[in-house]
Amino acid sequence: MKKKHNGLWTTLFIGPHMVLFLLFFLVPAVFGIYVSFTDWDLYGTPKWVGFENFKEILFDSNSIYHTQFFNGAKNTILFVIFTVPLCIIVPLALATMLHAKPKLYKLFQSLFYIPTLFAVSAVMLIWGFLLSLSYGPLPKWFGLKVDIASTQPWAWIALVLITVWWCIGQNLIIYVAALGGVPTEQIEAAKIDGAGNFMIFRKILMPNIRFQLFFTTVTTTIAQFNVYGQPLMLTNGGPNNSTRVLMMDIQQNAFGSGVPAAGMASAMAVLLGLVIMVVSLIQFIAMRKQD
Repeated sequence: MKKKHNGLWTTLFIGPHMVLFLLFFLVPAVFGIYVSFTDWDLYGTPKWVGFENFKEILFDSNSIYHTQFFNGAKNTILFVIFTVPLCIIVPLALATMLHAKPKLYKLFQSLFYIPTLFAVSAVMLIWGFLLSLSYGPLPKWFGLKVDIASTQPWAWIALVLITVWWCIGQNLIIYVAALGGVPTEQIEAAKIDGAGNFMIFRKILMPNIRFQLFFTTVTTTIAQFNVYGQPLMLTNGGPNNSTRVLMMDIQQNAFGSGVPAAGMASAMAVLLGLVIMVVSLIQFIAMRKQD
């Protein structure tokens, strides 16, 4: 009787989450994969075309979808390369300093976390105003005479720095909690043996938080591959499509002006998903080899 009672409570707790997972993740994902093999304009009946969408995207150099995909993929990968290391290193460094519990460390921890609470739209609106050459205060304060959002390399620099500022809070909290769980006996013993701060960080702190590092590296990489709001609202993909990421083309093809190309958009999304899976698998294998 007790087992049945426990089973009922388990079902009541897990059931709603499973329903939400099925309705809002699994079913849309499966349908999206199906659509990627069709020619569909969102209005009529999807027409099965097999791998034609993928062939055109990957191999037809005369197709606009081919150009969109490779330009968007290149910019997306650049964004990942620029932001992921900083979104790991910066919060890890801050968490290490906060772990020493300096004065007002709780205040600083809260200040670092606050940007994470804002939606990307609010963040980009605020920074778009601050960086505006016409009425923004930052160009005037620093004597800048260029429009940051439409001039390279300033556009990339702004996107990367704003993204890091916005994202570090979540990883920071994870690292602070992980470092707080490191046995103090190990640290004290290392200090008695004459180990310096860097050696303690490298030999004691890092091994103890390696699983949290792996988790945040994978989740941060996945999040940055799905970048959309930052370049859309700050640079609109400019200048000359140099910051136009793949998610912008996927959205434009599926829901933009003109005749929707949902099949092509879904095929691009599937290819992006495969890239994310491969990169995450490589990260997992690399972390396993270090254990």
